[in-house]
Amino acid sequence: MLRRPPGSSHAPRSGADRGQHQGAAAGGRARAPPGPGAAARSGAGMAPPVRGAGGSQQWLAAVLLGLCCLLPPGRIAAPGGDFPGAAADSLVVRKGDTAVLRCYLEDGASKGAWLNRSSIIFAGSDKWSVDPRVSIATANRREYSLQIQDVDVTDDGPYTCSVQTQHTPRTMQVHLTVQVSPKIFRISSDIIVNEGSNVTLVCLATGKPEPSISWRHISPSAKPFESGQYLDIYGITRDQAGEYECSAENDVSVPDVKKVKVTVNFAPTIQELKSSGVMLGGNGLIRCEGAGVPAPVFEWYRGERKLINGQQGITIKNYSTRSLLTVTNVTEEHFGNYTCVAANKLGTTNASLPLNQPVLEKQPPPPPRGRRTKAYI
Repeated sequence: MLRRPPGSSHAPRSGADRGQHQGAAAGGRARAPPGPGAAARSGAGMAPPVRGAGGSQQWLAAVLLGLCCLLPPGRIAAPGGDFPGAAADSLVVRKGDTAVLRCYLEDGASKGAWLNRSSIIFAGSDKWSVDPRVSIATANRREYSLQIQDVDVTDDGPYTCSVQTQHTPRTMQVHLTVQVSPKIFRISSDIIVNEGSNVTLVCLATGKPEPSISWRHISPSAKPFESGQYLDIYGITRDQAGEYECSAENDVSVPDVKKVKVTVNFAPTIQELKSSGVMLGGNGLIRCEGAGVPAPVFEWYRGERKLINGQQGITIKNYSTRSLLTVTNVTEEHFGNYTCVAANKLGTTNASLPLNQPVLEKQPPPPPRGRRTKAYI
């Protein structure tokens, strides 16, 4: 039986989520997370560009002023764009890939700027971010796309491209979603339990989107279970021992799979006690088949006397699930009742079998041979 923990999520928060959470707790504006624009600051405390501004301060101030005037408080830009060549307003990439956020200028005289929330990344050709992963991709004079290499989850969030024209700045917002492959970061260790115990296996994973967790008992039936981070087994039996496989999947890449081994201890049982026919002067064999975890220890008795390997023509060979007793050069003293005892830390069991000289049935004499007569026709 399976249960899922209520309301738990193990996917890490993005930088945007952390910033909004901290801002809400402080009663002020949400802080921007680490990302391409984290090193730049807006307003009077704005950091200088990495390269010389080259006289761009005036038009940049106009861009920022236009953004402040055009956009309502708490919002940088509306999704989509209102200038020709605007790309889609959302982009989904996998962690570690390169993201290209498309933006185009109206003409060669227009100037553009890229912002990540309230932080400036690029103003024209001037780089305001100290992040070495970001650059401007310009396949032609009109393209002003932002390229982010080796994308991480902290890059997730909204990006704004602002284009300064002769009249008013035009803006487009692209929301970058970074997907992360599933990764199991915690799974139960291999465990040993006694039969009848209750067992709970745990498997936790991260990923974006949040991965689904499924369990499977690796056995000939390969029985699957319902999805969930926790797998509960009530009153476990010896048949439920073995390896359990946890799989975390979110369609971003191949599932992440890990295994846990469950060993179930149980008291020994004797499944078969069998002997071969024995004759005086010949050899006899008794086989004792047992089962148990831990593996049982076997002992043999004839009557009340414990038998010792190598004494009185007795040879005993013990294996994990069976014991073989061989009697060499059988005499009258070897006949009697033999008992196989199997024991481990959970219990002891035994079974007995008589070893007797087979009784030979007397064959009836053949019928008398009658006289043959010949008939002549």
